[in-house]
Amino acid sequence: MPKAEVFSRDFKVKFTVSNYEETVKMFVLRLFDCCQGDILILLDSSGSVSSYEYSFLRHFLVDLLHPFLLGRGRVRVGLVQVHTEPQVEFDFDTCITQHALQEALLRTQQLHGDTNTEGALLLAQRLLMKPLGHEAPPRVLLWLTDGVKPGNVDRPMAALHQEGVSVLAVSTGHTNYHLFRQAVTPPIEEHLYFVDAEDMSIITEDLREAITKLLCAERLHVQDITSHSAMLQWRPLLIGGLGHYELQYGPEMLASSQYSTEQGRNRTLILLGEQSWAELRDLQPDTPYRAWLIPHTQQGITRSLTNSFRTLPEMLGPATLSVSESGPDRVRVSWGPVLPAQVHQYRVEYAPIPRGDVQTVTLSGRQNSTLLTQLQPDTQYLITVIAVQSSGQERAMSVRACTQEVLPGLTDLQLTPVGLDSVKVDWRAWSEGAGLQGYWVRWEVGDRSSSSSSSSSSSSRYLPAQSLFTILTRVSPASRVCVSPVYRTARGEGLCAALCTHTQLLLHGSRDASGFRRKR
Repeated sequence: MPKAEVFSRDFKVKFTVSNYEETVKMFVLRLFDCCQGDILILLDSSGSVSSYEYSFLRHFLVDLLHPFLLGRGRVRVGLVQVHTEPQVEFDFDTCITQHALQEALLRTQQLHGDTNTEGALLLAQRLLMKPLGHEAPPRVLLWLTDGVKPGNVDRPMAALHQEGVSVLAVSTGHTNYHLFRQAVTPPIEEHLYFVDAEDMSIITEDLREAITKLLCAERLHVQDITSHSAMLQWRPLLIGGLGHYELQYGPEMLASSQYSTEQGRNRTLILLGEQSWAELRDLQPDTPYRAWLIPHTQQGITRSLTNSFRTLPEMLGPATLSVSESGPDRVRVSWGPVLPAQVHQYRVEYAPIPRGDVQTVTLSGRQNSTLLTQLQPDTQYLITVIAVQSSGQERAMSVRACTQEVLPGLTDLQLTPVGLDSVKVDWRAWSEGAGLQGYWVRWEVGDRSSSSSSSSSSSSRYLPAQSLFTILTRVSPASRVCVSPVYRTARGEGLCAALCTHTQLLLHGSRDASGFRRKR
């Protein structure tokens, strides 16, 4: 399929037909990422609702709510079942992922009994009550019922309206338009639906859009604040992406007006009309900022959005971390830079991977390294250096380090002639360690047809770990025999012995160029 390409002259953004669906998907995710508030579902679970209808109601809710991002600071969903004794099926903090919400909705069982809607609404009032001393997020009550004998709901519904709760209703059966019209909050045409249970899918998009308007209000959201950056998100304000955004931001003390340019400190970004987020970088730590989003259309400037935030304090601590002097039982860890004026002390925590006890070393703020000892050989460790600032704040950096394998050498090597040109080689090792793989034996092979030592050549043999001797043949006169242990990562220290005659072996304490101790 040929690709259609569109280029923005100012921003050099390239779109293709092949990535259109992915672009739309990301756009939708950004849209719902701006939503924040509580949705309480009032689900009619009485006996007047058939099992057939109840199944449609559950699946309708799964489809309706699946685009919303859940959790604190985003959208929270709770469910109250209406029957003789109304009960909370799950509260706002139960489902923090879409998977958990869908599972909770699908396993909800019908309770039957009477339609005690009034009692369920009193329960809903407690769940949706505005927290004392805090600004309440947008709150939505979604009432799903067959409309049979809903009872006296005027007073509890009025109390919810007064509390600032938006009420939406869907009726799948009896039509009492006057009752439902009084129950829902305006606009009636967007918040009240009458539909057969098997046809509920036709209202999904309209109802979701109504909820989105309530929860995803035109606000400038600030997220992911660090000491030097912040993420701004908003619900799209320009229809069809036509026009552009002007984003101004600066320190609060300078940004007294959205058009302030005092000392040129306010910064301005020009953004595409379809954009719904922007990352602010190179901010100053621990500084109050104010930002304005100004939509521009062909008709001029429309209503702008604004918000304030404060960047986090600078977290001082290790910027570099390295390891050295690694041995079987030790490793040195070093870090920098050293900031004794800001860092009160360093705490070094280390433990074997994947599991093991955590050890801790505490050092002054003037130190930049420490030698960790009594470690396990041939083991990977996770080492974390934590800078504890005078304010009590902490910043950490971690590194992985491996100790070396223990490589025990041989303790003895003996050569015993067993024939004219054969010799028995015996050796002893410190132990058969876990990493011992075997032994390498190297010797000089003589040429029987020549008496010259220059005609000999070297040969080698690999033996398994359980071997402690071998017999060599065609060994040249005055040949040197070397044996070294082989471990998983390297060879250990070996021994060499020289065969002077068939009957004499002389001990010599030097070390040859290959790292073997030599016996003669």
